[in-house]
Amino acid sequence: MRKRIKRILSRARYAAIGGAIGAGIGGLISRNAASTGGAIGGLVGATLGETSVSARSAIDEVKHRRDDD
Repeated sequence: MRKRIKRILSRARYAAIGGAIGAGIGGLISRNAASTGGAIGGLVGATLGETSVSARSAIDEVKHRRDDD
């Protein structure tokens, strides 16, 4: 359960950061571009958050296996 909550919070954090960055960049162009940039940035951020947690879990698993040997 803890692992699942950690993944959800990581994804949310990255999505929020990505959305803010996308909206900021889009806001330099127009109001509509800010909305679109925020949405795309949120999707990209959530994807990066999921990948980051998955990779971190895999690395921790490999480290744990090495310690057992």
